[in-house]
Amino acid sequence: MEELVEQPSIRPSSSNESKNEAIVYEGQLERVFKGRRPRILSGMRPTGKLHIGHWAGALESWVGLQEVADNFFFIADYHALTTKLDSTDITQLSLEMMTDWIAFGIDPERSPIFRQSKVKQHTELFLILAMLITKARLERNPAVKDQVRDLGIGEQMMTYGHLGYPVLMAADILLYKGDLVPVGEDQVPHIEITREFARKFNEHYQAARGNVFTEPKAYITKYARLPGLDGRRMSKSLGNTISLSDSEDDTWNKMRKAVTDPAKVRKGDPGTPEICLVFTYHNKWNPDGVEEIRQGCSSGSLGCVDCKKKITEKLNEAFRPAREKRRELEARPEFILEVLNQGETKARTAAEETMSEVREAMKFG
Repeated sequence: MEELVEQPSIRPSSSNESKNEAIVYEGQLERVFKGRRPRILSGMRPTGKLHIGHWAGALESWVGLQEVADNFFFIADYHALTTKLDSTDITQLSLEMMTDWIAFGIDPERSPIFRQSKVKQHTELFLILAMLITKARLERNPAVKDQVRDLGIGEQMMTYGHLGYPVLMAADILLYKGDLVPVGEDQVPHIEITREFARKFNEHYQAARGNVFTEPKAYITKYARLPGLDGRRMSKSLGNTISLSDSEDDTWNKMRKAVTDPAKVRKGDPGTPEICLVFTYHNKWNPDGVEEIRQGCSSGSLGCVDCKKKITEKLNEAFRPAREKRRELEARPEFILEVLNQGETKARTAAEETMSEVREAMKFG
């Protein structure tokens, strides 16, 4: 047996590297890229039909980015296994989510959509990157620590796949040579690990044509996390969401049950709009009417039922065209599958180009 040698491991950024170099905030694309269209990789785990929190938190930004960047959008079905091992419904959930993406503005002609599991180069690069990072480094990742805490997973129950989630995420990004990855601030540590992978691979495997990987930056958008209808985090598992595809009647039936300021029991009682989740929705979908809502709530002249009716009208008005398009798409399942097949072909082509460079740099013939 050959003597085991110490493997190269990921090193964190040097202390003199500015955090700002690795983060781009919304509105800075022109300054950072000086007119060049960056490549952006974005993905979601397949959870089926999306809710208004998905729109405010990610999808709205994705739609806008198509005007200024080249995008790849992927359905992270492998990542879904970290928290939901049963995959019997994963195909249907993926198609439902993809239908929402297209109905609400993702253009597959400009932005390929694909399933992670259908591009095998993701797992190939994942295996290679796994050789470049230590268990200790992964355990220091605060994003993984937070997720483990939130899910109540003890050390004995954590799987290798869960611990290695950032490695697969890095493979997803580097495979398409993404310049930017839209994430929430809590996910920035994942992007930093990806940047470390890019540096380490480039240092260890000197390619004849130069560096194989570029270091991606985190792209932080200006969005608020919407509370669910019960005041907790918005989640389908908690039953506190409004789906993007809900009918107008369903939207009202859900909104009318939303919790409000507990001190405002009836019309005439003065309320505190800043603590009311319905007021948060007004800030997002009714910005021109916010001051009127604030004054009416504070004085007691606006009752909670009327306030909920006003925001329901604004939500239905905003989503009406996309909901109609979604109904049309539901009647054309063959179109959704064709779009997916085309996107996966484009993704495999891009991924194989990168892996050819990786194998060449590693001297794998």
